[in-house]
Amino acid sequence: MVTLASELVSTEEPPRRLSRRWRYSLRLWIPLTGLVLMLAACFLAPLVLHIDPPNGGLLTQAWLPPFSAGHLLGTDGLGNDVLSRCLYGGRVSFEVGFSSIGLGLIVGGTLGMVAGIKRGIVDVVIMRVLDIILAFPSLVLAMAVASYLGPNERDVIFAIAFFTIPAFARLARANTLRIRNQLFVVAARLSGQKDRRIISGHVVPHVLPRLLTFGLLTVGIAMIIEAALDFLGVGVRPPQPSWGAMMAAGQPNLSNAPWILFAPACFLFLTVVCINLLGDELRARWEDPER
Repeated sequence: MVTLASELVSTEEPPRRLSRRWRYSLRLWIPLTGLVLMLAACFLAPLVLHIDPPNGGLLTQAWLPPFSAGHLLGTDGLGNDVLSRCLYGGRVSFEVGFSSIGLGLIVGGTLGMVAGIKRGIVDVVIMRVLDIILAFPSLVLAMAVASYLGPNERDVIFAIAFFTIPAFARLARANTLRIRNQLFVVAARLSGQKDRRIISGHVVPHVLPRLLTFGLLTVGIAMIIEAALDFLGVGVRPPQPSWGAMMAAGQPNLSNAPWILFAPACFLFLTVVCINLLGDELRARWEDPER
């Protein structure tokens, strides 16, 4: 039986890799470049360029329009530089988006792979609990969790990650079920490997790329939800800048100072578009390596 298992192991197909043609694809490089530039602007520009702090502006410089001297995107009602607040607010959106999705991917992916390998009562219990979570509207559930934990960045990350777990678990379980009866997994079982070893050595390399591409597509949704929570007042605490809170502050002054709302909205829009285009292209290339 061990000999048979060793022979079957050789039939394992390595996980597919992306074609080398991706190096010359504008559909991949344009959104990737845009995302890198946005990350650099939010995290590096305030460190290397002379940019005003996001808070502590002068009231004498309140409501300055865009392209004013020293204020490219104008100022808000407290005299704070809008560009500075957009860049510092982008840090919050990126940190919440990637951290919450990363946490949801780890927890949900692990639960899904365990359910797919174990099957039986373990599978039933895990999936039914996740189905209950999935039955709640995501934004309402995130608002409830964020309100209960408190308005700060760490708890917003936990709130968003909580409702992303079922999606990652379902995806991981579906892909685990797809490969659990293939020859290389059967060979691993016949050779006496434990479930933990099978998951780490055989399931993860095949499931993880799909989880990562799906996770990248979900980062944009997480950033929009984070902005919605800030807009509704259950996100990060003021005066910490965030795109959602800036849009909420700019709403009452939309007629006389529209730049306060539109500036962070444009930053959020461009970031989410780049993330979605990049994730969609990576997903398409994973499904069709010769694309």
